[in-house]
Amino acid sequence: MAEGSGWRPPRPCEAYRAEWKLCRSARHFLHHYYVHGERPACEQWRLDLDSCREWEERRSAQAQRSLCESERARVQAARKHALVWTPRQSPPADWHLPLPQEEKDE
Repeated sequence: MAEGSGWRPPRPCEAYRAEWKLCRSARHFLHHYYVHGERPACEQWRLDLDSCREWEERRSAQAQRSLCESERARVQAARKHALVWTPRQSPPADWHLPLPQEEKDE
């Protein structure tokens, strides 16, 4: 992780700024509160934006580590959710039969 290694942040700084701005918007607040029942946590986006800007200006090793750890945590959080449907190994035995007709109420 030397200065001349050519390392770049995982995202451009403008992407962190856009995510932080979206996180703080009223629409996102209402949606997040409705779905999760709590306020959205926007502090990490702000920290990532600050770290990205610090990296762009000073090439700080601490900013680089901070961004790497944050992105790793974000990827791990996305992977922790289990699949809703379990994948099948083979189709059902009666997959080729016609579907049962619903009886009409007369």
